[in-house]
Order: sequence, then C-alpha cells, then structure tokens
Amino acid sequence: MTRLAGKRILFIGGITNIGAAAVQAIVREGARVAVADIDEVAGPASVAAYGDAARFFPVDVTREDSVAALVAAAVDWLGGLDGLCQNAGFLRAGPVDSFPADLWDQVYAVNVRAQFFGVKHAVPHLKRAGKGSIVNMSSLAGKHGGPGRAAYSSAKAAVIGMGNSLASELAPFGIRVNTLCPGWIDTPFNRPAIDFIGGDGAVDDMVRATVPMGRQGTPDEVAPIYVYLLSEESSYVTSQALIIDGGSYS
Repeated sequence: MTRLAGKRILFIGGITNIGAAAVQAIVREGARVAVADIDEVAGPASVAAYGDAARFFPVDVTREDSVAALVAAAVDWLGGLDGLCQNAGFLRAGPVDSFPADLWDQVYAVNVRAQFFGVKHAVPHLKRAGKGSIVNMSSLAGKHGGPGRAAYSSAKAAVIGMGNSLASELAPFGIRVNTLCPGWIDTPFNRPAIDFIGGDGAVDDMVRATVPMGRQGTPDEVAPIYVYLLSEESSYVTSQALIIDGGSYS
C-alpha cells in the first residue's frame, strides 16, 4: 500500500482518537510521519510500533515558540515537508451565561490560534517543496451548533473560514488546504458535550433521531479521508470543508 510513498507528514494531535487512527493509515500507505502531541509520556509509546516510519515530538500548541520548534525539529528529521495535519482539539460545554471567559479563550487557543501557528511555520517548508497539502480539523459543530457549545462551535467555524482563506492564498504555491468536519464520532473527546446533553443514553437517543445512519462514526471511518487529501488523488481538491457525519447535515 503506497499511496503516500515518500511523503513527509507532520501530524499534530496524533496519539489518540481520530489522530491515532489517521497516523496508522498514513504510515500504512508509505509515508513517514512526525507525530506531535502534548503528552510526553504516552506519545513515544503511541508510535513505537511504526519503527523508523514515525517519531514522536512534544508540543504545546498554545505557544508559538513551541510550535515553531516542533516544525523545525520535524522538518529536520523528515528532510523536508509535504503535508501538515492539525488535529489538536479542546472541547468544553456549558451555558453561555455562566461560561468562564478564560475557558472560552482556552477553547480558541487550542482550536483556532494553534492552527494558525502550525500553518505559519509549516508553509515556508511546503513552499520550498513546491507543493503540499494541509488538512485542518474542524467539526460539524462549526457548521451546525448545539446547546452549550457556543465556544466550541464558533471556534470550529473559524477554522473553516481560515481554511477557505488559506486555500486561496496558497493555491499559487501548489499548496492545498482542506478542513475536516466530523459529526458524532465515538471517542472520549466528546465527553464534555455528552455530559452536558445528559449522558450516554441521551446522546444515543439524539443520534438515532438525527443521524440517518442511526449511529456514531468511528475514528477508522475518518482516517482514510486524511490519506486521500494527502495523496495525489486529491490534487484538484482544495478549500473544502468535508463533512463526515452519517448524513445528519444537509
């Protein structure tokens, strides 16, 4: 399986949930991957099975100096850069009239500002390569919000807008920018929203009522889309917000 043979990918937020499944799929298709995350304990173990095809790099995506150092170290190890995937995320839910301002800022710092940092420092290397693919993570929440998720939904909407603007700016350099918008994917990441809605039973009822396929998705159902967007198969695809939601949004 060599759809990504020779590709050099930096994947930020790649040791759990959708990120872990995506890294596995990308490595399986022949790429070398610099996997970055904040968890310096779990991080190395998460990539150990990939041998020389992947290496872990620590990063705090809320700090520009940390992201800049990550990009420099990853590019040095990879020998260049062909793709950037940004999957770090932070979800908190609560009533808007009691939602703390500092928590709102943290949601934006991880979900929006961090992606700006990643693009800012990776783009010079992608320009040097003469082409590349950036895959940023948004959410169906960026298209269609829900109770208690004003901070998260507005942050994810900002990611979509940023992606569209970057796609126009970077197209002349052969760099494509696309955004993923998963709906309900069954991972622990969604726990704050699940708790706000009323627990697992309430979410199961909601999913059955609103998702035509009648179930949540899995990380393995999102991972192949990363492979497609990083590959030459998607060479004419840019500025898209791809929805992966079992048919609930139209």
